[in-house]
Amino acid sequence: MATTLKVGVIGVGSISEMHLKSYRNNPNSELYAICDMNLERAKAVASQYGAAKAYSSHEEMLADPELDAVSICTWNSTHAPISIAALNAGKHVLVEKPLCMTVEEALAVQQAVRSSGRILQVGFVRRYDPNAQLLLRFAEQGEFGELYYAKASILRRLGNPGGWFADKSRSGGGPLIDIGVHVIDLCWYLMGRPKVVSVSGNAYHKLGNRSNVKGLSFYQASDYDASLNTVEDLANALIRFDNGASLYVDVSFALHIAQDESSARLFGTKGGFDVIPTLSIVTEKHDTILNVTPQVDNGGFNFEAAFQAEVDHFVDCVLGGKEPISPVEDGVEMMKILCGIYESAREGREIRFSEADGKAERA
Repeated sequence: MATTLKVGVIGVGSISEMHLKSYRNNPNSELYAICDMNLERAKAVASQYGAAKAYSSHEEMLADPELDAVSICTWNSTHAPISIAALNAGKHVLVEKPLCMTVEEALAVQQAVRSSGRILQVGFVRRYDPNAQLLLRFAEQGEFGELYYAKASILRRLGNPGGWFADKSRSGGGPLIDIGVHVIDLCWYLMGRPKVVSVSGNAYHKLGNRSNVKGLSFYQASDYDASLNTVEDLANALIRFDNGASLYVDVSFALHIAQDESSARLFGTKGGFDVIPTLSIVTEKHDTILNVTPQVDNGGFNFEAAFQAEVDHFVDCVLGGKEPISPVEDGVEMMKILCGIYESAREGREIRFSEADGKAERA
């Protein structure tokens, strides 16, 4: 068995930096190749990180027999085809969230994973944060009893990145599929990943990208174009699961609020907890309610530590034969939820899922 994983990174936009740094820090991985549509940019990144090869075509990169695995950091619309091509070429895959843009694509990726025998890990990075893993241990030991309700928000008052993020044909949607996926997945994961049975959602196109606002800066994609915006600015949803639990979520790129807000709270029969913005636990002992603050290095989301843990886990899975904690099956279930919310918003009704095959049905 190989002791070093030769990795290629496809797409060198902003999120790729976290993959590149994490692979460089992992003693069992070698950054072997970089791929980007802009060959000069690929060459510059390859030089910066000491990668041996640079490509402008992922097909050419995947044909390299020396390459063992890839991180896919491209537009959402390309996740499925590149993942399938990589798996069919015998490469292991770490693909950024979301897995793809449709349930049909997700099922095709899942089939490619099964037929290729290769590993695909979905980049649900918040699962890998040390605090999320701490809370999972508590939950699995029964500390909170039955977790039956969760509520999560990521509300930006001014935060539409524009560019491909605002182009539905490339992104699949706006804040729901971009940032909402993080908190939906985190809550679902900590609840024990119950099967979704129905979703009821709304998506609003009221404020646009608010490019008229002056005096307040925000992150803009490298291809930002104020005239292009085909995604929602706010979405909310109620998600129901087969064990009776429910999750309420709301997310925005633009909203008339005084300041940005992020939260994720879960409630159980024996206790509850906040995982966003800071770690805290509520429990009950000897007929007394206790507010508990775990003693940890970082009470909030540790972005760099979570990405490093995600990449380290991927390398361990490939080299050591471990099972990913964010496997393709979870990517499929998340696409059912996300696509169901968008369908519910379009149709103006609850969307239910048949138990047999997970396909959406009109309520």
